[in-house]
Amino acid sequence: MTSIVLVLIGALVVFGALVVGSQIVEALRPSPARPAVLSWAPDIPVRYLDLGGIRVRYVKAGAGRTLVLFHTLRTQLDIFYEIIPELAEQFTVIAYDYPGHGWSDIPRAAYAPEDFYSWTAAFLEALDIEEAVAVGISIGGTISLVLAARQNPRIVKVVAVNPYDYWPAGGLRTSSPTARLVFIASDVPVLGATFMRLRTRIIMDRIFAGGLAWSGAMPAELARELYEVGSRPGHYQAFQSLLAHEELWSAAHGEYPRIRIPVLLVYGDRDWAPDEARDATRSLIPGVISQTVPNGSHFLSLDRSSELVKLIVDFARD
Repeated sequence: MTSIVLVLIGALVVFGALVVGSQIVEALRPSPARPAVLSWAPDIPVRYLDLGGIRVRYVKAGAGRTLVLFHTLRTQLDIFYEIIPELAEQFTVIAYDYPGHGWSDIPRAAYAPEDFYSWTAAFLEALDIEEAVAVGISIGGTISLVLAARQNPRIVKVVAVNPYDYWPAGGLRTSSPTARLVFIASDVPVLGATFMRLRTRIIMDRIFAGGLAWSGAMPAELARELYEVGSRPGHYQAFQSLLAHEELWSAAHGEYPRIRIPVLLVYGDRDWAPDEARDATRSLIPGVISQTVPNGSHFLSLDRSSELVKLIVDFARD
């Protein structure tokens, strides 16, 4: 037996052990319990709604014109923890966790864009929301724009913050060296699932840090909860499936010219979207108003919350 064959056999044995070990690690992860209250706003009740057999978590606070907030991929409604209480002083504010995110159910699904469009439209319908201003960050921004393009009758304005509609340029995959390594591996059969099962808090924190203008913008309690949510059974598989359909989000550009309601497009000046991608999105939305927030990155509700609140309030009031 040649040395090359021995090396190959050894490599296969090591890789097999890594795969099995990762499965053991995943099986031993404690599954977190759904929190009964919001740590950052105990007075805002946590609610659940059934969407065709999928139980989703949402919150509702305040009074007045309705704002509906849509979060980024791999986060949850708590990413708006700073802006919900402020906005609720003037508006009715509603936010929900997409299926497969946060504390909502994790159904077997493709987690392709059409799933998110359908789930979100169903959420608006189930709550009988009328004349709402949709405010979305990243994929949430793209969801808001596509629903507007499809003339969803429950939305009258859109605030799209750093919409993710420019694959394959930029994005979470290129936000940091750690993210590049993890997401390149995630595309490889077997290896990707193995890497996901071996995820650690340190890795997750570094990936999220790539979307912040400054490290202190992500509170430790929120970072801990985002990591713990990833231990829920089926969560990492849902995230992998979402990544497998990532390229489909750019198809939203084909729908933007059909938008007929007012749109405020907001970018952090440090957001991942290349300048040409921002210009493309601006050019496709009829009558769009565009703003850039200085010293803001992708998770703008965390690192420039005050500036974002002001933009939302001024636009929603008009």
